[in-house]
Amino acid sequence: MTAANDAVRVRRTPTAYGELITLDAGALTVTAAPGLGGRLLSVTLGGSEFLYRNPRLLDDDLTPVPGVRAGPHDGPMADWLNWGGDKTWPAPQGWDGPGQWAGPPDPVLDSGPYTARVEQRDGTAALVLTSGDDPRTGLRLTRRIVLRPRSTAFGLHLKMTNTSAVERRWALWNVTQIAGAPPASPAGAEGVYLGRARSGRPSTVPLVAGTGRPQVREAAADVLHVPHQDVVGKVGFPDSAGWLAHVGPERTLAQCFTVHEGSYPDEGSRAEVWVECPLAEGLPHLGGLRPRDHVVECEALGPLTTLAPGASAALEVEFGVGPSAGPVRAVTPAGYWAGLLRDGAEGVFVPYTAGRLEAHGPAGTQPLVLGTLEPGRTCGVRLPEGQEHYGRWELTAPLPGGGRARVGRITVGESGTRTHFN
Repeated sequence: MTAANDAVRVRRTPTAYGELITLDAGALTVTAAPGLGGRLLSVTLGGSEFLYRNPRLLDDDLTPVPGVRAGPHDGPMADWLNWGGDKTWPAPQGWDGPGQWAGPPDPVLDSGPYTARVEQRDGTAALVLTSGDDPRTGLRLTRRIVLRPRSTAFGLHLKMTNTSAVERRWALWNVTQIAGAPPASPAGAEGVYLGRARSGRPSTVPLVAGTGRPQVREAAADVLHVPHQDVVGKVGFPDSAGWLAHVGPERTLAQCFTVHEGSYPDEGSRAEVWVECPLAEGLPHLGGLRPRDHVVECEALGPLTTLAPGASAALEVEFGVGPSAGPVRAVTPAGYWAGLLRDGAEGVFVPYTAGRLEAHGPAGTQPLVLGTLEPGRTCGVRLPEGQEHYGRWELTAPLPGGGRARVGRITVGESGTRTHFN
């Protein structure tokens, strides 16, 4: 049993647009606005914010600023009230026909009110947000947000249901908005990192050129980097390995999701990154969209799914937060790896829950404890050198919900020196 003082706490605060619901796991808190399209408006660790919010629409208390009226709205993109935060849309996006989602804005899925239900059990809290039935797409969206005590991770379980009387074909599309920044030094670590699957699919595809195409660099053999930059545009990643992470000056927000076989929207993109910077005028070819801030969107997609009437499809995204410790090299359900390989060290692991980082070697060897883990704290990792450590070592760490997960692999040569990581 979980002690009462270890349980995730739930707070409900009335607002002009309904209420705010906060799940508080101690260091980690998430706050949702059911009346604003079921968005998450805040994710904090130790009081430090991870998500972007539009300061022209919301104040620090998540209340609309004077003159701003919340509620369902439609129209061209120039009329979109982009509150910020994390939200779920259907893909593909477009304005050419009924098989494309003509938003944002959108009066049901993006800006309409969602119902809210809180579930609590064994210290864990889940907030279930459900949209209205959208006549244009035929969909109802459900967002289930799950927090566990003493963890710096949360789950986002998405579902779309066909509420119409005919077949519909859509993909789930989760969009996380984070504050960007002007370009830093060419060698700067800030920006978005994405893992590659080496599937044979294209690494990147250009999707939107507002003022230009976002630059993408190769950070490592299987990792791509979209740095902060002064451009408005989007790039897709068909070869996504199912994880991405935004590295800011002080904080990193990581997410991982399952990549399924099948057809994906936007030229096969499993993940996408949108980058925008302040503009003096709107962009006519983007519906008059006029960005006012530096914003980065980290976007995870599910496969296109044909839904019979009443059928559903799901996408699960696991988020984790922690300090910035350099370029992100891999994201796992138990934590993320950051930093550069140097001086024989394997890098820095940032876990989501407490426990031990262990290395399990060839048959007959004793497991090694490589570090004691604290959620949201960096742990430097080094495999002891020596011929007795020859072979392949599997690294495991505890999962927030219980059990353990493989988080890496180290191969040590016969000389006792590391020859390969992951």
